[in-house]
Amino acid sequence: MSLEQLIYNCKRNDIKAQETLYRLYASKLFSVCLKYSRNYEEAQDNLQEGFLIIFEKIDQYSFKGSFDGWLKRIIVNYTLQQYRKENFLNIVDENFADDTADVNIEIDNENLSVDYLLKIIQELPDKYRMVFNLFAVDGYSHQEIAEMLKISVGTSKSNLSRARLILKEKIESGNGKTKSLS
Repeated sequence: MSLEQLIYNCKRNDIKAQETLYRLYASKLFSVCLKYSRNYEEAQDNLQEGFLIIFEKIDQYSFKGSFDGWLKRIIVNYTLQQYRKENFLNIVDENFADDTADVNIEIDNENLSVDYLLKIIQELPDKYRMVFNLFAVDGYSHQEIAEMLKISVGTSKSNLSRARLILKEKIESGNGKTKSLS
């Protein structure tokens, strides 16, 4: 069955088609959830709830643009909505971003495990993790992040800078390095 036919069947509330769509995309979308969640269990919850929204809104998909991108946008928006409900995005001093904008993190890929990097990103405070992932991982601009999170551009920049500082400190502390096999 083609993707187009699968989507059409999902639009008709075909449970088998929905199950097939879930199996096709769950692992990819779970990795998105994991980036934006505090832990594995929260990511699982966000994935399940996100799929409910996908099935509810699949009629709105008009076959224009990437279906993968449409799915990802729903998952990201759902996850961000959960954090907005918790009012985690505080206003911060926008001048802080100017002072720390040049924070660079140099990572020696051979010495850090992916699990450690994911772990320290998940340990970031919510507001920093969201902005870091949206900007550094998913490539959104500060303007787009500000609109998505209903914060100012300066707050987005500041939260990114603070996230980078925290990550840099954790990486430099040497935690999570893998041992050399030589």
